[in-house]
Amino acid sequence: MKTVGFTQMKDGTKEDYELLAEMEKPYHALTADRILAELKKQGEDTLSGYRITRLEHGLQSATRALRDGADIDWVVGALLHDVGDGLAPQNHDRFAAEVVRPFVRDEVAWVIEHHGIFQMHFYGHHYGWDPDARDRFKDHPCFRSCADFCERWDQASFDPDYESETLEFFEPMVREVFSRKAYDPKVMQEGVVRGLPASKNEAANT
Repeated sequence: MKTVGFTQMKDGTKEDYELLAEMEKPYHALTADRILAELKKQGEDTLSGYRITRLEHGLQSATRALRDGADIDWVVGALLHDVGDGLAPQNHDRFAAEVVRPFVRDEVAWVIEHHGIFQMHFYGHHYGWDPDARDRFKDHPCFRSCADFCERWDQASFDPDYESETLEFFEPMVREVFSRKAYDPKVMQEGVVRGLPASKNEAANT
């Protein structure tokens, strides 16, 4: 196998870096496979104290998003919002956001990045934490999107009796999202905030 000639990056030549760029293409193409493998690992152990696995929580969240009529960015974002739990449990939200950020709408990445502090709204008081800590973001355009994401899809998805779609069902969506050109402005749509689709109850009342 060809290798670069340098031992320090500052000594690399144009040819060295062209070689690396070419050799990294197959690795980049397997990003979706690595994501799916990590999700499968999350199905091997139950969340400590919870009644479901990490994978089941992600599947429930994504299924709720799907059944609410959410677009593919929201569905895959809901599926992967806790994908960082294994390696970065203390800052899993930011970890997960960086995994998806190059491939989804900026609004979705922001929501994933901040969902941890927004989730505290539902339980923070039990630990003596500020349940309204999320209010520091109240003037952010994505505040309502994140609050709704947590209320409708995240905090509600710990039910062992909920009938979720399978990981195999969501696999084509994961592959579609991670096959996109990274940081494509047409995908990221920086500054665009759509919010979540109307919930079933909201739709029934319109």
